[in-house]
Amino acid sequence: MSMAHSKPPLHRPLSPHLQIYRPALTMIMSIVHRITGAALYFGTVILAVWLMTAATSASSFALVHGFLGSWLGQLILVGYSWALLHHMFGGIRHFVWDTGRGFGAHERHLFAVLTLVGSVLSTGLIWVVVYSVR
Repeated sequence: MSMAHSKPPLHRPLSPHLQIYRPALTMIMSIVHRITGAALYFGTVILAVWLMTAATSASSFALVHGFLGSWLGQLILVGYSWALLHHMFGGIRHFVWDTGRGFGAHERHLFAVLTLVGSVLSTGLIWVVVYSVR
């Protein structure tokens, strides 16, 4: 068959995108899992800076510790701890999926709810304990 007689390209449908799909809780939790994974990089840098200043000098540690004790620093720390816990619960969900279980519609929705509720409740519990022992 020569090039002049080749078949025209097939017009295949384009892949659906977010504008076509109705957002579902499982889809949102998947997106948030990726976002929390990226946020953990920045939070870990803050933790590393805090540890390095603790090892270097009292004045630099006091500066970083003072910032982390401010309302903005506390907000960042609460966000970091929530991202860490949310990502952990999402990782547990993925670990269960790796065993071949939990792929039904009901199970997927239940895992999404448990990930969200578990991360919020455990973050709240941790920070209640932190403020009660201060």
